[in-house]
Amino acid sequence: MRAPQSGADQVGGERLRGRIAAELARARSRTALLTEAVDDDDLMRQHSPLMSPLVWDLAHVGNQEELWLVRDVGGREPVRCDIDELYDAFKQPRRDRPALPLLPPAEARAYLSTVRDKVHDLLDTVRFTDRPLVADGFAFGMIVQHEQQHDETMLATHQLRSGPAVLHAPPPPEPRLAVGGEVLVPAGEFTMGTDTDPWALDNERPAHRVDLPAYVIDAAPVTNGAYQAFIDDGGYSDPRWWSAAGWEHRVREQLVAPMHWRRDGAGWAYRRFGRWDPVRADEPVVHVCWYEAQAYAAWAGKRLPTEAEWEKAARWDPVTGRSRRYPWGDEDPTEAYANLDQRHLRPAPVGAYPAGASPLGVHQLIGDVWEWTSSTFDGHPGFTAFPYREYSEVFFGDDYRVLRGGSFGTDRSACRGTFRNWDYPIRRQIFSGFRCARDAGPGESGR
Repeated sequence: MRAPQSGADQVGGERLRGRIAAELARARSRTALLTEAVDDDDLMRQHSPLMSPLVWDLAHVGNQEELWLVRDVGGREPVRCDIDELYDAFKQPRRDRPALPLLPPAEARAYLSTVRDKVHDLLDTVRFTDRPLVADGFAFGMIVQHEQQHDETMLATHQLRSGPAVLHAPPPPEPRLAVGGEVLVPAGEFTMGTDTDPWALDNERPAHRVDLPAYVIDAAPVTNGAYQAFIDDGGYSDPRWWSAAGWEHRVREQLVAPMHWRRDGAGWAYRRFGRWDPVRADEPVVHVCWYEAQAYAAWAGKRLPTEAEWEKAARWDPVTGRSRRYPWGDEDPTEAYANLDQRHLRPAPVGAYPAGASPLGVHQLIGDVWEWTSSTFDGHPGFTAFPYREYSEVFFGDDYRVLRGGSFGTDRSACRGTFRNWDYPIRRQIFSGFRCARDAGPGESGR
């Protein structure tokens, strides 16, 4: 027999229910925006072999919500167990998904609505202390983040689609101060990862101490202007700057500039969600693969930061010695701190978010562009897969490189100072950029 809940437990539970309901609604609103912006033919079409048809992502988020919340958490009867295999990302490679008997748009939307109704019913009664999967609302937070992650994937699909622009958003803020140069991060230990963030995913856990030598990291992401200097200096035609694998990939794919760039007179233009605009020099460069980032860093006499170096620069407070949840502190992101939530459809120029800087003075670590690191993807020491191996563990190894920090298309629910993303080093369709680092030199402070 369960012990009765205290008044404080009931109040906390109701507050958590309200937060979950709001986050579920916010994610679904974004899903609707991305899928209602185009007609049914566009939803069913595959715009790139790298991506699913938008309608597959639409039904997939509903299927995951059904599997984890309706069936597992709620113990309810299946809504559509006949479609489980169709929307299993591991069984159905992206290139093959257009040939599947996918739910048409109207049926997919009706399915999502039915699943969500059942989730609201069980949310009214679930106890957040029954088992680890529901503690602190974890399963609901996992589903919120899953939908928002697919929304960012759908946003990347929109960037790849041909045809007139269908998405609209105001421009990001203009720079509020000049940001440039490098920041020294002193040698010493810091806490990497988390044990306390209730919706942190398994690969962010557990918290552990990491001791790093002194290093120097760029105060801002590499900009289009800086990257254009690499292009103008023949960076794409000089194998000195590229690894053997990177040079082979550059030659095979005939890379000459970031994805979506084209020559425009003496300069460059960039196609962004159906519109061509001149490349803006002070924006962080986006749509570059890991090999391109690595080559630029070598050309600049630097390197990519390790994942631990990126996280220390983003979270470590030299005054208190503790690791913050975000560069600016522990409070949730707002428009004052970072370019997230698809509020804008482009990275903000460097210097646009001074309030979001870390205590050391490193800027725009959260939002704008995912930042490539030099690290391969693996578990933190003491890693335990939860609640399933396929979220993280099956990707561990040398094939993937870690990206950190989120992009302008990342939702705040799926972005923290500990959040980890990963992809193949050849990927450019994601909203990826980078910043550089280097070892501290003689005379630069260590401990």
